[in-house]
Amino acid sequence: MKVPQAGAVAAVIAIALTASGCVFDDGDQGDGTLSIGIKFDQPGIGMRETDGTFSGFDVDVATYVAKELGYKPNKIEFKQVYSNDRELLIQYNEVKFVVASYSINEKRKEKVDFAGPYFVAHQDLLTRANDGSITKAEDLNSKSLCSVSGSTSAENLRKNLAPKAGLLEMSGYADCVVALQESRVDAMTTDNSILAGYAARKGNEGKFKLLGTSLSNENYGIGVKKGNKELQRKINDALKKMVADGSWEAAVKKNFGANYKYEPAPAITPVS
Repeated sequence: MKVPQAGAVAAVIAIALTASGCVFDDGDQGDGTLSIGIKFDQPGIGMRETDGTFSGFDVDVATYVAKELGYKPNKIEFKQVYSNDRELLIQYNEVKFVVASYSINEKRKEKVDFAGPYFVAHQDLLTRANDGSITKAEDLNSKSLCSVSGSTSAENLRKNLAPKAGLLEMSGYADCVVALQESRVDAMTTDNSILAGYAARKGNEGKFKLLGTSLSNENYGIGVKKGNKELQRKINDALKKMVADGSWEAAVKKNFGANYKYEPAPAITPVS
């Protein structure tokens, strides 16, 4: 598996590609390599380890899909994506598709198409283990909250549940974990699958707790370039096969642990 370079900042991608007139062919870098966008900082979901390898449920899903598309692991290049630049990397063909805890919603569907969904998560809250002052989302009206720029979680909480919460938006979830540990914020919010990964991460044991609040339903999809129906169908077929042969459930248990309460694989939306 090729060692990737860090994900490009959205504005830099747009400027560079416009200036050069260079557009890759749908994620193929010209040498038979498949570029896939994933998160690098989400334990259990998408994580670049210190030795340069990758782990997580999205990594396993992406690798399985790539295999079904005809790409061996050594022909996959994982590129880092952030919550606020996923659409741009797809639109400018920096990646062929994005598998990055990418919740399907109508706003995003205006810019990209989605294969799947392949997983259902629920928005939750993570607090310090010794903080008993937050038991529900509404308690954050007098508290400070961290989330990631471009994510749906902060928007949902501020708009619908705790409009008076102080909000700190960071570029990555790892930064929010540090802010929470250092008491710069009182809680962080995102999907329970991501929060569970951080809480169980080596060195974090006993420091944090999940409140177990299902504040939303997040259907993870695989983002592809708008109008690429053929790729959508191929990815959907790969996801169906992954569920049918048991690889999907095995990946869930491997990455989230035996005690993680997960829902069955969701029904895949047909490509119209």
